[in-house]
Amino acid sequence: MKKIALFIGLGCVLVSSCSDKKRKSSIVFMPDMYYATAYDPYQKANFEYPERESGSDVPVFNDHYNMSALESVDGTVSRTEGDLLPWTFKNNNAGYAQAKSVTVSPLGNVNQANDLERGKKLYAQNCAVCHGDAGDGQGNIVKSKAYSGVPTYGERDITVGTVYHVIMYGKNAMGAYSHHLTPADRWRVAEYVMSLKNGGATATEATATAVAETPEAAPADETTN
Repeated sequence: MKKIALFIGLGCVLVSSCSDKKRKSSIVFMPDMYYATAYDPYQKANFEYPERESGSDVPVFNDHYNMSALESVDGTVSRTEGDLLPWTFKNNNAGYAQAKSVTVSPLGNVNQANDLERGKKLYAQNCAVCHGDAGDGQGNIVKSKAYSGVPTYGERDITVGTVYHVIMYGKNAMGAYSHHLTPADRWRVAEYVMSLKNGGATATEATATAVAETPEAAPADETTN
């Protein structure tokens, strides 16, 4: 008898669950875990204190114009690295052509040996697999026949500026590496690439102001890819 009652109860549950009757959703346990509140990083810092008219009563935000965006944690590394940004040339053919006028790295030659040494390390990690250790376009991927058409630096009309531009944005089949390398490291790799093109000669000639003196970039009307 108990089994019959159990089967009847189960059947009722199944039938009712298939009903097209509209129901209200049940109470959500800990709704903040299900429905996150979106905050603007630069909104006033009183969003957690609606009873207060301004965020001035929230001490941690007092030094930040009452905005919810705070300063970076101690020890974090700045991505702008001083005056190395912005790179004003656009991601198009005109921007690439203008970048050719940049023949000197803004890093200068004060720490040139260290810059080239780091550039060599980063080149080996990010570039050599396609471009080859010597910049001859014979990296392991090319040797495996998986990919072809990688240029030889010595045969290309490039400058340290165009190399940086390609690292920044990518060109043709090569993707951008700006998300892998900081601005200063992009210049170090570009300097090392130029040293490979020049047969190991130094890549920079003097302390640079070339980026600041370059002509204004053209509008983005043509993509390089």
